[in-house]
Amino acid sequence: MAMRAGDIGLRAASALVLAPAAFLAIWAGGLWFLALMLLACALLAVEWATMSATRAWRVMAGAVGFGLFASVISAHAEQLSLALVMLVFCAAAAGLFARSRGQEAVDAAYGVLYLGWPAVLLIWLRDGTEPGGLAWTVSAFVIAWASDIMAYLVGNLIGGKKLWPRFSPNKTWSGFIGGLAAGTAAGVLLAAFLDMGIGPVWGGVLGLSAALATMAGDLWESALKRRYGVKDAGKLIPGHGGLLDRVDGLMFAVVIVACGRLLVVTFGTGA
Repeated sequence: MAMRAGDIGLRAASALVLAPAAFLAIWAGGLWFLALMLLACALLAVEWATMSATRAWRVMAGAVGFGLFASVISAHAEQLSLALVMLVFCAAAAGLFARSRGQEAVDAAYGVLYLGWPAVLLIWLRDGTEPGGLAWTVSAFVIAWASDIMAYLVGNLIGGKKLWPRFSPNKTWSGFIGGLAAGTAAGVLLAAFLDMGIGPVWGGVLGLSAALATMAGDLWESALKRRYGVKDAGKLIPGHGGLLDRVDGLMFAVVIVACGRLLVVTFGTGA
């Protein structure tokens, strides 16, 4: 698909508005970051409900939103294990509640797990007791965004063979490779300049792994949208669609970055 200047300009303008607000909340941490996560969870719950519910989407939004709020607040209390248990419990509760109101139980339960897992890990990354929380949280965002942006730019500029035309007809192998290269480079630079407890070599491994996760998250959301018969998850962000369309890759990348930090905490620093 040919790149259109209007699309690029709209995406850039949206990023210039949203990115500083996100980074300010990440920098502040604590209640500011919790507020950011709760706002994001509320918006994502609404988008998930309008995308997946066939009727009475407010019931689905309420069920998913309550589950997300309970899990995120538990994670903010620096109880990761409790938050993960709460996440599973809330997913089951959301499914049962949605079913009692005539909605699909699986859609509600999966919505809590799909959206809540990365939210809980982000809280743990930023405000956990282990050192380096700010650096690791920034790394998750930077790697995911670098991969996503470069994949979009390279894919539109070079084009070529489609990556997975059944579910995402606009994504190309050239964009996929460009996204991996950008994520790897971002990981190397972040490890070199931020206090993450790892060197550039492991930073590159982290960047490549998180970039792969970013691409997988993007493709997974495309498959979900195809399943529910929608083009975008919402219309919140000009040029991007919904918030879920913007953070789909980040949600998967966060899992990889959290695993990387856990390895560092457990086994120490690396080269």
